[in-house]
Amino acid sequence: MTAITANGANGGAGRALGGILRPTAKLLPEHARAHHRSMVLQHLFHSGATSRADLARSTGLTRVTVSDLVASLLAEGIVEELGVRQEGKVGKPAILVGMRTAEFQVVAIDLADDESLHGAVMTLVGDVVARRTARLEGRTGTPAVDVLRGLCRDLLAAASRPVIGVGISSPGVIAADGAVVEAPNRGWYDVPLAADLARELGVPVHVANDANTRALGELTFGGATGDGLMVVTVGQGLGAGLVVDGALVRGRRDAAGEIGHVTVVDEREEAFGGDRALPCACGRRGCLETVLSVPALRRRVAGLSPQDADAALASAGRLLGTALAPVISALNLAEVLLSGPPELLDGPLREAALDAVRQRTMPVIGHDLRLRTTSLGEDAALFGAAVLVLSGQLGVS
Repeated sequence: MTAITANGANGGAGRALGGILRPTAKLLPEHARAHHRSMVLQHLFHSGATSRADLARSTGLTRVTVSDLVASLLAEGIVEELGVRQEGKVGKPAILVGMRTAEFQVVAIDLADDESLHGAVMTLVGDVVARRTARLEGRTGTPAVDVLRGLCRDLLAAASRPVIGVGISSPGVIAADGAVVEAPNRGWYDVPLAADLARELGVPVHVANDANTRALGELTFGGATGDGLMVVTVGQGLGAGLVVDGALVRGRRDAAGEIGHVTVVDEREEAFGGDRALPCACGRRGCLETVLSVPALRRRVAGLSPQDADAALASAGRLLGTALAPVISALNLAEVLLSGPPELLDGPLREAALDAVRQRTMPVIGHDLRLRTTSLGEDAALFGAAVLVLSGQLGVS
């Protein structure tokens, strides 16, 4: 299993180098090999068993390179030969190779809930093997890390196959190395969470922002395309994950997607009978989060008739669409997914948001835009956390 876990850093570097317009570092041979390895595993993961010759044709790599990579992956135990393909062609029959997806597992953890931490042991193809929950009981700071550590150990013990890594979906600003820059609701500031847990647990650990992980989960397991995707997470707060041209957008200081604190209501609108510019936890007033978080939406519809509740949700949806339109237009996104309670999001709110976007963008951008609720439901963050491991350890996403 050490052969698998040793490869993650180079796999990520290899994929990243392909999209750099202004390279600042020399492309080393190990980077190219890691990138090619990732291409082979990516094809096997998404397309299933195939021959070495078909792998070469699909990836554009030479047959010699593919044979060398497959030999290495066979030695690591990640792929296996599955016998001869039966076909009527003349010549030596092709031997199929495929990933051993049933022989390894990942641990995935969702930290978004304020009351409990939720985790699962999952197969490489996203099947849940076991679930565990750990209550926080108001703990923050180091005590909350202790609860997380205990949950990780419980899940590792529940695994029935070798675990290739732990993926953690966390609220807050998370650096590329898995350190928590700030997660105020957890009381975590400059916490090297991934490094500390990896050292204590003895397996690779990957940590990323919860909105980003949900975007990765939708891309790999939810049927979303990589053409241009935004996942808007609606919970205690509000955030977004962005995938453009198949790559996760992290942004400067790893804070891309922090749309919850864009001001959408100001005092002038309030004076003319619009939404109130409510105070926000960030210290300002009228942020999108004060209108569209789950607590804000529940307050908005409390005690209203069904008809008035629909109108109130539509009003919130228009504010969301107004905030999203510039981002969608600038990035020419193809799809926006709303992740949160469907009874609040899937209906008048979603329809009003889509209408507002289309009114504020060019037809070539807004006409074919898909705006829907997520297909992965409550497990969206767990699927995304699993993708963190698949990507970090195998180069698969």
